[in-house]
Amino acid sequence: MKILVGCEESQRVTIEFRKRGHEVYSCDIQDCSGGHPEWHIKDDILNHLNDGWDMMIAFPPCTYLCNSGVKHLGIEVDRFHKMLKAADFFKLLWNANINKICLENPIPHGYALVRIKQKYSQIIQPWQFGHGETKATCLWLKNLPKLKPTNIVAGREQRIWKMPKNKDRSKNRSRTYTGIAQALAIQYSGANQ
Repeated sequence: MKILVGCEESQRVTIEFRKRGHEVYSCDIQDCSGGHPEWHIKDDILNHLNDGWDMMIAFPPCTYLCNSGVKHLGIEVDRFHKMLKAADFFKLLWNANINKICLENPIPHGYALVRIKQKYSQIIQPWQFGHGETKATCLWLKNLPKLKPTNIVAGREQRIWKMPKNKDRSKNRSRTYTGIAQALAIQYSGANQ
C-alpha cells in the first residue's frame, strides 16, 4: 500500500509499516527524528492529501482539542478560536479523499467534538500494547477495524504528565508508543485485501 503518516516527526509508525514492505511517508512541518529523511515529507500535510494514498494514519495536534485543556478555553485569550482552527484541521484530515483513515488524539472535550462532528471509534491504552502506562488515546477509524490489544501488561501507571518541563516535553509526550505503532502496522498491513 501507499501510506501517508501525517503529523509524525518521530517516524515510529512509518518505520513499522516500511518493515512490512509498504511505501510509506511521514509528513510533518518539522524535520523528522526517526533517521529516515528519505521517507519524510517536510511540509503541510494538507498539500499532500490528494497524492494517491491508499491509507492515512495521522496524529493531528491535540493541544486545543483534548479534554485536559478545556479548562483554558475561558481563560486564555484566543484559545477558543485556536480550538476551532484545530478542529477544522482535524475535519480536513477526516474528510480527505483517502479510502482508509485512522486519526489519533487524546480524549477530546465536548466543544471539539461538536465542531469535529465525528465521535471516536475506540479508546486504547499503552498497557494494552506492552507498555505499563495509562494514557487514554482515541482512534477515529474509517474503513478500518478496531485495533486489537497485543500485549496486556500490569504495572499501569500514569507517567506522561510527570515528564520534566523542557523544550522537548510536548514532542516527547506525543510520541507514539512502539507497541501501538507495531500493532497499527501488523493489523492494518492487510487492510487493502
